[in-house]
Amino acid sequence: MTPAEQAQLRILKIVDAEPAISQRQLAERLGVSLGKVNYLLRALLDKGHIKAGNFLRAEDKSKYAYLLTPEGISAKLQLTRNYLARKEQEYLAVKAEIDAMRAELGVQEERR
Repeated sequence: MTPAEQAQLRILKIVDAEPAISQRQLAERLGVSLGKVNYLLRALLDKGHIKAGNFLRAEDKSKYAYLLTPEGISAKLQLTRNYLARKEQEYLAVKAEIDAMRAELGVQEERR
């Protein structure tokens, strides 16, 4: 999973939970610039993964709600599966390395 895909997954998760989040809040949550969030949101909009709509009753008409489309929900699930598979592989690799180091040192695995 590329860093861009990781960022897109995080945005999809946040937007799914908080549709009224502002781009500034999203940038703070992700730890990236406002311009980067704008770029990533634009890419998700262009892919059809999210929709943006104005709040009808808001005084500030520049506020948007971001909603996941059916394609966005599918993309979120696929990105989550990919992320989980990668993390499981990393876990197994780290566990094997730890086991090898313990064997090298003659240390028994601690029982919990």
